[in-house]
Amino acid sequence: MRYSQVCVESFGYTLPAEIWSSADVETKLQPLYERLRLPEGRLELMTGIQERRFWQPGTRPSELSINSCRLALEAAEMSPDEVGCLIHGSVCRDFLEPATACTVHHHAGLPRDCFIFDVSNACLGILTGVAQAANMIELGQIKAALVVGSEGGRQLVENTIATLNSDTSLTRKSIKSAVASLTIGSASCAFLLTHESISKTKNKLVGAAVNANTAYHDLCQSDHDQAGASMAPLMQTDSETLMHQGVKTGVDNMPAFLAAAGWEVGQIDRAICHQVGVAHQKLMLQSLGIDPAIDYSTFQWLGNTGAAALPITMARACEAGFIEPGHKVAMLGIGSGINCMMMAVDWNETRVKGETLER
Repeated sequence: MRYSQVCVESFGYTLPAEIWSSADVETKLQPLYERLRLPEGRLELMTGIQERRFWQPGTRPSELSINSCRLALEAAEMSPDEVGCLIHGSVCRDFLEPATACTVHHHAGLPRDCFIFDVSNACLGILTGVAQAANMIELGQIKAALVVGSEGGRQLVENTIATLNSDTSLTRKSIKSAVASLTIGSASCAFLLTHESISKTKNKLVGAAVNANTAYHDLCQSDHDQAGASMAPLMQTDSETLMHQGVKTGVDNMPAFLAAAGWEVGQIDRAICHQVGVAHQKLMLQSLGIDPAIDYSTFQWLGNTGAAALPITMARACEAGFIEPGHKVAMLGIGSGINCMMMAVDWNETRVKGETLER
């Protein structure tokens, strides 16, 4: 996929105030740790994740996505009336139906002729939505689009802790499939994309490439869909195989990505990867031949925030001045399935607005 008319105009993001350190999680796992004689500090040591954040119980994804969309529009100084498409792309959603995008659309004050829908693609949901919105802009169907998602990891982490503490049949080996669930955090982020003709920033989306390695679709699976019920999922993950096969899928996708961008690896100025943990980050960059010095990460203090992880990391990198005018930026997304999507942006101007919710 190649683009000539699409710009990444702005980001809006929302973060929760409540923080759980990895030490806090281990304290809540004391029955398990005592039973299996596990050493304290292993969770942070294994993952590099120091802390993660959670929304207050009962918070719906739409509430956060509405706020992130508002912030993205404010950062771009754009009216909601100008938005022609809204895509909600997180794993978390309000209900099985209607689409969470419906609630966000209404409360964000978007126009009636706005095309709206949800996208589900694990940790690539928001990036998948960006590609779909970019295609519509490139075709001249719309002038602007909001792509947003809000992930809440609290229930998954709490349910995992409860299960690990109560199941006395578990062993040191069998608990490995639950470790990934303990790394999950919460965040919300919105992309605002525009046609070049109305863009103020001229951050040009250059190209994108995808690779679907679905022979490994069963390496990371949640429980049956409970979006309309208790939203009390459990997740089983073969973390080591998923990491290696995910990185291999990224390596396989890299030539197509570079061709779509018209770049060579050495021309990439900044890299933003999906945020899993320290082992994944190290192997990913090493395998792709990318200098770790050009990578920006947030997993240390946000954990793995699902589909919001890469977008909010890019937003924070821009906000911190890590991404500067003239930089060629590679968004390197990998999600369970296994799917890989990589997107290239020529950066020119940063417009980001974020908030931390105390409630």
